[in-house]
Amino acid sequence: MARSGIALTPSQRIAWLRLIRTENVGPQTFRQLLNREGSAEAAIAALPVLLSRAGTSARIPSTGEAEDEIAALARLGGRLVGMGEPDYPELLRYISGVPPLVALIGGEALDWRRTVAIVGARNASAAGQKMARVLAADLGESRYVVVSGLARGIDAAAHQAALRSGTVAVLAGGMDRIYPSENIHLAHEIVGNGGALLTEMPLGWEPRARDFPRRNRLVSGLALGTVVVEAAKRSGSLITARLALEQNREVFAVPGSPLDPRAEGGNALIQQGAKLITGADDIIETLREADPSRVSLLEPDWLPEADEFDSTPPRDDERAILADALSLTPIPVDDLVRTTGLAVYRMQALLLELDLAGRIEWSSGQLVALRP
Repeated sequence: MARSGIALTPSQRIAWLRLIRTENVGPQTFRQLLNREGSAEAAIAALPVLLSRAGTSARIPSTGEAEDEIAALARLGGRLVGMGEPDYPELLRYISGVPPLVALIGGEALDWRRTVAIVGARNASAAGQKMARVLAADLGESRYVVVSGLARGIDAAAHQAALRSGTVAVLAGGMDRIYPSENIHLAHEIVGNGGALLTEMPLGWEPRARDFPRRNRLVSGLALGTVVVEAAKRSGSLITARLALEQNREVFAVPGSPLDPRAEGGNALIQQGAKLITGADDIIETLREADPSRVSLLEPDWLPEADEFDSTPPRDDERAILADALSLTPIPVDDLVRTTGLAVYRMQALLLELDLAGRIEWSSGQLVALRP
């Protein structure tokens, strides 16, 4: 289907890849550097000085390394898509910490604006897996694309039921490191049926425990709403539901027996206000007014004014003011600006410095805290 956007040039794509693959340059830092310097090429040129001010160093991948990654991905049948390009998933553009580049295999014919995420327990019951299959199949018949994380249990059941109608599997590792290995065949089936594999991680990246919450923000961010089918009280599925709420998306939950620990998380979500569902019609009815796009409900990240930057390094007294204001508790950047009295462009420079040094972490794109 036709999509609007401007394609990156080959040199821009390489520069974007080099920048986002630089240590401690995550999505937030990438956007700050691009906003500050005007382009990825200029940001790369400025990085040595900025890293020196931050009291750290980081290896910037070479042009050749970026070209090799792009070529290796192409050999797998994949491509790198930049934020703002026509093939970039539309709803993903509106999340906090939006990835500048995603690797995609397949999905060219999918309607990325009609998407529902289905997540749940890896050790799902037979009834839970059946419910996931019924929901995915019925959503597919109504022309919705099913998004999930290719995990065992509920994820796999949802993908399998949506193969013919279209499904997206979001990976926590590189395209060549599909996890779990037992679902490699399912991943090939997804692409073979017109679906897609998506990740923000580089080739060769083995997924670690900390990478799954990062993956989950993409699962929820790709979807208009997230459905939880069986989830324990402390589970990745509840993280996905929380992220969906932070992204201003709908959250649905299938009720379960109070005697089944796998139902505790979903039942708790319902108590907290998630919509109880017993079938796909409940989901479709809620999303009807949001179809096909929920732009009115999606807000971009906090960003400083692009025309207020200067090249003056932060002063020690400014660093001290911000250090006193920060803690391990996440706080909105706007509150930091009000509390410290620092100008927005000075705050941006200070946060960029701390980010490059690996001393702060972002949550929801708007909240910042000291890294433990």
